Amino acid sequence: MTFVQGPVHVSVPATSANLGPGFDTLGLALGLRDELTAEVTDAGVVVEVSGHGAGEVPLDERHLVVRAMQAAFDRIGTRPPGLRLVCRNVIPHARGLGSSSAAIVAGVWLARELVAGGRLLLEDDALLDLAAELEGHPDNVAPALLGGFVIAGQDDDGSFWAVPGSVDPRVSAVVFVPPSPLSTEAARGLLPAEVPHADAAANAGRAALLVAALSVRPEELLRATEDRLHQQYRRPAMPESLALVEALRADGVAAVVSGAGPTVLAFADGVDSAQTADLLRRCPTGWEAHALAVSEAGVQASPPVIH
Repeated sequence: MTFVQGPVHVSVPATSANLGPGFDTLGLALGLRDELTAEVTDAGVVVEVSGHGAGEVPLDERHLVVRAMQAAFDRIGTRPPGLRLVCRNVIPHARGLGSSSAAIVAGVWLARELVAGGRLLLEDDALLDLAAELEGHPDNVAPALLGGFVIAGQDDDGSFWAVPGSVDPRVSAVVFVPPSPLSTEAARGLLPAEVPHADAAANAGRAALLVAALSVRPEELLRATEDRLHQQYRRPAMPESLALVEALRADGVAAVVSGAGPTVLAFADGVDSAQTADLLRRCPTGWEAHALAVSEAGVQASPPVIH
């Protein structure tokens, strides 16, 4: 088994999971992309990081992208003698915008591309399985791989699946990113083991409506993004985020906690619309706000990373 000559380049989008009622099932790719370059070397592991995580993440084999690459190499049945990885991170870390999923997807994709004939040895379904296995659930890795809006889950045999949905071209998003991070583990630790049947039934209905609202009825997004399964339980870890969600929804804006939080996502009617401009002005002091299109492209080859 041989490796390709020279570096390979990839970009991978940010993602927002749950989207209100679609807990661990619904995800959306957004127009904010990390860019990475990797190449096989004679020995050792060298990692360079700029942007988010610079000076904080490990710069050796412990780096999440490298760990994902090694898992993919192992699945293929080979390991290179050494690696050089360059990351330009645009996706905020630990904010509910899929930074870990982006790292994992980038890693497994880069590893496959570095092996000659890698796409035959690790097909797309196997790539999804591996990425979701590494992340623990598919709701972020699926849109990071496929782009757009994706419904994803896991079968009883442990295999993962992902089905792309459609998104009305009028739909965009504004994300409000707070300055403090929140780990997914901490957010999940606040969830109860059981919820009332009525809440589960309500969420099932809203999640089904959300699929239709995103595809053809964006005027239904406010109703479709109601949630009873996870957001309120997480309030102690992100009270400011929940307060912003409630304030926006009170004004008729379809706002949700993005993934495990603490970022807040508000659906809008176009990146350059008056509604988006109004939303950007509502960014809390000390937070960052970004107007983002839905990214129809998932992970893909990109130009070289430039520092």
